[in-house]
Amino acid sequence: MTDPPVHSAFHQVQEALGAEFGDWDGWLWTTGFGDRDGEYAAVRDAAGIWDCSALIKWDFQGPDALRAADRLIANDVLAYGPGRVRYAPLLDEHGRLLDDATIYVFGPDHVWFMTNRFDLADHLRDVSSGLEVTIDLIVHELPHVQFQGPRTREILQRHVDFDLARLPYFRFLTEPVKVGPAPAWIARTGVSGELGYELFVRPEHAEPLWRTLTAAGDVRPYGFDALDVLRIEAGMILPGYDYTPGESSPFDINFERFMKIDGRDFHGGAAIRAERDAGEPALRLVSLTVEGDEVPETGAEVRLNGVAVGTATSPTGSARLGTIALAILERAAATPGTRVEVALADGSTFATVGEPALYDPHKRRPRA
Repeated sequence: MTDPPVHSAFHQVQEALGAEFGDWDGWLWTTGFGDRDGEYAAVRDAAGIWDCSALIKWDFQGPDALRAADRLIANDVLAYGPGRVRYAPLLDEHGRLLDDATIYVFGPDHVWFMTNRFDLADHLRDVSSGLEVTIDLIVHELPHVQFQGPRTREILQRHVDFDLARLPYFRFLTEPVKVGPAPAWIARTGVSGELGYELFVRPEHAEPLWRTLTAAGDVRPYGFDALDVLRIEAGMILPGYDYTPGESSPFDINFERFMKIDGRDFHGGAAIRAERDAGEPALRLVSLTVEGDEVPETGAEVRLNGVAVGTATSPTGSARLGTIALAILERAAATPGTRVEVALADGSTFATVGEPALYDPHKRRPRA
């Protein structure tokens, strides 16, 4: 008998608002509230709130907690002090991508390690073998929301005593602060391409946090359907779509900017250094601006001069940018401005290659 999907601590308050849900990996994720484009516009123009509690959180504690995190990722984190956040790929011994992880540093003896996958417990503990660290799954004890959009600082500031202007991009508060009645850890991070925050609470404080942030009516809840458009516009990848865990190279999705692979001993390091030293990556992550209104299917073939050169991994229709996609293409076809052909359900259409982020490519808005 299959276990019923897990509801987040924010489920009930969203259900009362007419939320729709989808089962992904045993959790009910909010897919939307019936108006994808309106939800999307709220995040781009004002403020939106999204329940992302099912992102997997692991608690690393012990004298070697930070060293364990550093051994697991292809990026340096040992020099990070309390309140720093690091984003990095998690590799297998062959240098293939297992996941992309976000690390929250409380100190050398305490780290939160956030992933997309539940099935990494054995990997995390095996790679950390010999270190003094305990690794516990805390996803059920730490629900959280993304609070995203250009007005989020203004709105959140009404409810906290801490001066949010003092919290830089990719930093977090290592002690909870009251957001209204709800103690919450606040991080200056998110998946939207906008100014925004992530707020982590204990389950009993989830609904009070939600009601505090939405009470004035100027914050709109959104779901994964709107989030998908936001992240594709901003060039943000999703496992299972833009890379295949256990098969893809981090170079396929331009992850060299999130890696520090020399002078460090980390899992998969020898393999990824050998791949780097073998020459330029064969594949690159790009965006496509697609002609016409028909959205290609996920995995649609991309051709250059009639020859297959890659796939459209994350296609969507954007109310503001038209038909767009993230794509993995052979290097010869990945130069911005190249005109390629994309397969449709019946026929094909043309598209223009661009940098992965079509929206705010220099990330000025989230850093504002």
